[in-house]
Amino acid sequence: MDKNLDHIKLTASELSYLWTSYLADSMSVCVLKYFLVHIDDKDIKSLTTYALQLSEKHVEFIREIFTKEQIQVPQGFTEQDVNLIAKRLFSDIFYLRYIRNMSKGGLVTYGRVLQNVYRQDIRSFYAECLTDTLELDSNAAMILLEKGLAMRPPVIPYPQKLEFVHKQSFILEGLGRREALTGTEVTNLYANVLTNRLGVAIAMAFSQVAKSNKVRKYFLRGKDVSLKHIKVLSSYLEMDSLSIPMGFEQEVTDSTESPFSDKLMLFHFNLMIYAGVGNYGIAISESQRTDLVVDYSRFNVEVLKLSEDGANLMIQNEWLEQPPLVANRRDLAKN
Repeated sequence: MDKNLDHIKLTASELSYLWTSYLADSMSVCVLKYFLVHIDDKDIKSLTTYALQLSEKHVEFIREIFTKEQIQVPQGFTEQDVNLIAKRLFSDIFYLRYIRNMSKGGLVTYGRVLQNVYRQDIRSFYAECLTDTLELDSNAAMILLEKGLAMRPPVIPYPQKLEFVHKQSFILEGLGRREALTGTEVTNLYANVLTNRLGVAIAMAFSQVAKSNKVRKYFLRGKDVSLKHIKVLSSYLEMDSLSIPMGFEQEVTDSTESPFSDKLMLFHFNLMIYAGVGNYGIAISESQRTDLVVDYSRFNVEVLKLSEDGANLMIQNEWLEQPPLVANRRDLAKN
């Protein structure tokens, strides 16, 4: 590590991003190691191996940074959180779709992180994360296409002439409902149905193997929320006779032997919820229909409540690690 960085302290954003990345990547190491035990398809196995190597590299870099800076390394997730000899819980096709979804989330996250970091070694690390994740995403997309498994968004007509909007009601049209969706609205609807489909499959699988009854009920509740959102979002596509992504429930086996600790599964599920909040937020900013904005806003309230209850479950079981905090000046003054 470059010696001229010794005197430059990590900013709040750099410290927080590294801390969060450590938890997420240490979880991914456990999950991907389990996936690799059961994968039969050589292309999917190669892709999963590459994804595992990336997560292991990230964990090692962050551990090195924290050790050098004398920062407490998070506990994260270890071999105690994964049972590598557990029965197969998912199909090879699910593993491929999971990695594609993970890479899409990584592209969004790393792009946002790079806007707020300045120390050169941290910028270089996240820039490399972004480049590697782009390669992972490209490889996953290529394999999906080659195997005929890619779920591409619907096609809409090409514009044939210049047209201008003549009514103000085209944008946020009050209680009315513009008949035709824009291409961007279609994109977000399709993507959010797809991610909720994946969430349903993961919630179903985790509910089969969770040891705690409270955790199991939480996953089933999450599944119900996702199914409700899918129904509403799909209705917009159906009204314009557009295709809807199919579900992934058939890619989950009937195993009830847990490959992961309840702690890991709960953290994983809440990570997906946070990503969903971000997806809905983007959809709100890119929607020009009042009914869409209202539905996405309502969904965000529901998933934030679900996220809060998940965090409370983590706290009750003493599984939730405290993130880096600013100094409490009032307490310091009292002492």
